This record gives sequence, structure tokens and C-alpha cells, in this order.
Amino acid sequence: MKSLLLVSALLIGIATPAFAQDHSGHGAMAAGDTSATEAYKAANMDMHGQMEIDYSGDADVDFIRNMIPHHQGAVAMAKIVLEYGSDPKVKKLAEAVIAAQESEIAWMKEWLAKRGE
Repeated sequence: MKSLLLVSALLIGIATPAFAQDHSGHGAMAAGDTSATEAYKAANMDMHGQMEIDYSGDADVDFIRNMIPHHQGAVAMAKIVLEYGSDPKVKKLAEAVIAAQESEIAWMKEWLAKRGE
């Protein structure tokens, strides 16, 4: 009985990582994805990729360096809804997001430049 349990445990241990590590569907277009969905997925992947920074250990600098791509992602998403959306209120919000985020991005870049970053 112990050997049966051991063999079962080994088989489960060998097979489980193969199933657990299958990431082949990540980022793939699903059958029902629209052009807007594709654009959102691309913007999201780009934003998260840009947020992979080399941390400096300075909480202020690292926050700003991460927030720039985060805000750029918000601008990208807002532009997507302007292109593909239909609700005038959502489009108005998107325009406000673009204006606010672009202003904050400029401020953050200036803040970093003043510190030699």
C-alpha cells in the first residue's frame, strides 16, 4: 500500500507541474474578441511591461517611475474608448482622463529630471 501511495504521489507530482505551467493561452486572442478588446489587451500588456523597472530603493522615485507607464496605460485605454466606444458620457470621461493623465505625466517627468533620473 505504501508503494502504491508513493507511486501515486510521484505521478501526481510529475504531472501537476506540466498542467500548472501551461501559459499558452495568456495574451492570446479569444474567439469572440473585438478590435477594442485586442487593443485593450495590447495596452495592458504594454503598460505592465513598462512598469517592470529597476528599483532604486527610493520610494518616491520608484513610485513616480512606475506611475508614468501606469498613467500612459490610462491614456492608451482612454484613446481606445474614443475610437471604439459609443457612450458620449464615457467618451467625455476618456477625454478628461487623457487631459489629466498627460498633465501628470509631464509633471512626473519634470520631477524625475530635476533629480537627475
